[in-house]
Amino acid sequence: MKLRIATRRSHLALVQTRWVGTQLQRHFPELNFEEVGVKTRGDKIQDRPLALVGGKGLFVSEVEAVVVRGEADFAVHSLKDVPGDVPLAQGMGILSVPIREDPRDVLVTVDGTDLDSLRRGAKVGTTSRRRVVQLQRQRPDLSFVPLRGNIETRIRKLHEGQCDAIVLAAAGLARTGVLAETPHVVLPTDLCLPAVGQGALAIEGAIADETLSTQLKTIEDPTARIQITAERAMLQKLEGNCHSSIAGHASAGNGRLQLEAMVASYDGDQMLCATSDMYLDLSSPDAIKLAHRLGEDVADHLLSQGAHDLIEQAGLAAVQNQLTSN
Repeated sequence: MKLRIATRRSHLALVQTRWVGTQLQRHFPELNFEEVGVKTRGDKIQDRPLALVGGKGLFVSEVEAVVVRGEADFAVHSLKDVPGDVPLAQGMGILSVPIREDPRDVLVTVDGTDLDSLRRGAKVGTTSRRRVVQLQRQRPDLSFVPLRGNIETRIRKLHEGQCDAIVLAAAGLARTGVLAETPHVVLPTDLCLPAVGQGALAIEGAIADETLSTQLKTIEDPTARIQITAERAMLQKLEGNCHSSIAGHASAGNGRLQLEAMVASYDGDQMLCATSDMYLDLSSPDAIKLAHRLGEDVADHLLSQGAHDLIEQAGLAAVQNQLTSN
């Protein structure tokens, strides 16, 4: 039996897709897979920040459309690229969330220098406002510069001297097998809270396809599902968009689920934080519902502090910044 998997064509996306296929074959040795590669608009546009051309949803919508048209059976996405403010296509759902990689960010340099040891005024490459607003609190003297491209391109630009350091997701480096050989320092969550869903994969397919759902559930990780449910519930309640500096990190263990979240202004001068936790039995039939409630509760804490205004103002500031730079 052959299943067709829709995926972006980047090296990381293909690695992730092939990993999913390998995991499924452990349960269903008779399965074979065909990759349906998609070069998305987000992959084609490399000269502008994603937030100004449609956000990370550009990486998802065109891959999703291939499944909707029946040209593939399911799609593999990086979950952090799945928008919180735009629903999936009608009839589609996240059918499986496999085991999650390390959700944290890492600072990559040519020699493993940490954030505090970077020279004054050093150039740090990242297009993420979330990363910029958090790191500049620790090092306001640093110069943060836009950096697009895949992992290999960004590391090459670092070695070419275009930046003194770059910030990447630990998960991407781990999955592509270059984490161990790349000088880096892991950024703790109390310094740089990760993006919602970072480190997790989302396998999207038709909800009505019961056979596919059953197959994909075999590689579902309950802990990862609980974590991303809480994080995405928070994001959705905040109505965050691609211009927002929003972070969220859920951790589960010892019968507890904790969610930390952050919302900041575009320039980072204002930053709101909220944390909450609860007792949670992952095997409980109400676990997903309770995780969702925790996410909404944390969002309510942020909204009560003025998060809505910060999110709205961030969108306006991003547009104004682009008009000024042009």
